[in-house]
Amino acid sequence: MTHDLMTPEKNVQRIMWIGAAWFAAAVTSIAVVMGLLLASGWRPSLLSGGDEVFWWISAGVVALSIGLIGWSGCPILEVSVPVADRNKTRTMQLGTLLFIVGGAASLLAIMLGPAH
Repeated sequence: MTHDLMTPEKNVQRIMWIGAAWFAAAVTSIAVVMGLLLASGWRPSLLSGGDEVFWWISAGVVALSIGLIGWSGCPILEVSVPVADRNKTRTMQLGTLLFIVGGAASLLAIMLGPAH
């Protein structure tokens, strides 16, 4: 039996609220990190060929993750509540995973590059 807190209706409401908060936090964190990097003069072209490709792939993963998190937080139900619950839960989980992995990979690519 499902606990009242985990009913599809409550879970969708929670994901939409938390998804919106995570979306704002993700966009803000990317803006701060990239703003500081770009302001310091860093550019992806400073990386060697393989590291630059690795960075762009990682940046693409982060962009995809932000899209998934943003969609999860969107207050629009595309279908029924149980289906939206399943879809939003999965996209929130996948978006969070990709944000962590993509962010760590992109920072690793930056650290593998030349020091100024």
